[in-house]
Amino acid sequence: MKDSVTDAFLHRFEQDFAKTHKDIDLDIQIQEWDGIGEKVTAALASKDAPDVMEVGNTQVAQYAASGGVEDLTDRTEDLSGADWLPGLAGPGKIDGKQYGIPWYAANRVVVYNKDLFAQAGITAPPTTHAAWLADTAKLNKGATQGIYLPGQNWYTLAGFIWDEGGDLATRTGGSWKGTLDTPQALAGMDFYRRLQALGKGPKDSDEAKPPQAEVFAKGDVAQIISVPGGAKLIEETNPALKGKIGFFPIPGKEAGTPGSVFTGGSDLVVPEASAHHDAAYQVVKALTGDKWQTDMARTMSYVPNRTSLAKAVQGDPGTAAMAAGAARGRATPNSPQWAAVEATNPIKQYMTAVLTGSDPAEAAKTASTSITKTLGS
Repeated sequence: MKDSVTDAFLHRFEQDFAKTHKDIDLDIQIQEWDGIGEKVTAALASKDAPDVMEVGNTQVAQYAASGGVEDLTDRTEDLSGADWLPGLAGPGKIDGKQYGIPWYAANRVVVYNKDLFAQAGITAPPTTHAAWLADTAKLNKGATQGIYLPGQNWYTLAGFIWDEGGDLATRTGGSWKGTLDTPQALAGMDFYRRLQALGKGPKDSDEAKPPQAEVFAKGDVAQIISVPGGAKLIEETNPALKGKIGFFPIPGKEAGTPGSVFTGGSDLVVPEASAHHDAAYQVVKALTGDKWQTDMARTMSYVPNRTSLAKAVQGDPGTAAMAAGAARGRATPNSPQWAAVEATNPIKQYMTAVLTGSDPAEAAKTASTSITKTLGS
């Protein structure tokens, strides 16, 4: 997919693969994310499908449900599947069968202003929810926002809900049900509300409106929750902050355990209509093996697909913080209809309702009913 890796990485991989697999010719075609769902579904139904495709990790269920994706369960041991990041491996596994092979991951961390932390007397990043609230309150003085957290940052909310033992939706038998109205999910939303109140983030928009990197770049925001790559945008906007930005994993409920995070990223799938299944597997095995996982992690600042490879990114503070959190990574409910939930996203509406004073239980019940209806459609 476009921008997943650099041209230089692709060139290195092609050159190396050609040397080690002289009987296989690669034809790599780059695709745009916009409209890719329909394109992949059509390819899977064709008789002349690509041999290997990169797909978003949360899209695997949708494609597997449409049919035409090869079951690679018998390959997991050969690919060190026991060591895969759960947030990548889980979405690729549907009804006990592994269709998607984890390729790379990214997740949110806390990006913070080192100068503002020092001025508040905070010498080390917090490691628990309680300490995070206390430190953010210290930072929230005068013109400084302790944290800029928009009201509809629902991926972050999902992590807080998972920390409490809840979920966005669960499956019982063959039916999915929205579960934002459970006590655990409500506790996650309450923590989000308390944290969000320690800043001036809008209650009715997400991190893109306005772009939170631009807000942080003004220099009076102590923390945002973002992928580490957001720091580059901040420094481009305000070069004076170069070298003054730090990172730490989103804190969990207890010290020593990072908070749960949504794991974004990509899996590799092999269409059943591929004419070269053995060659396709060799490409998957190479891209997900130690050599190219390490190269890609260092080139792209991604989290490798296996926990044992986290050491490959320890030299990069932002990616190291991301890798620490990735061990507690999860994904959205593994339903082929989840994309339809995100299209209207009642979770965002629910969050705004709670943050603007509506009864949390009633708002959660309304959102859960909407999710249940969409997942059952």
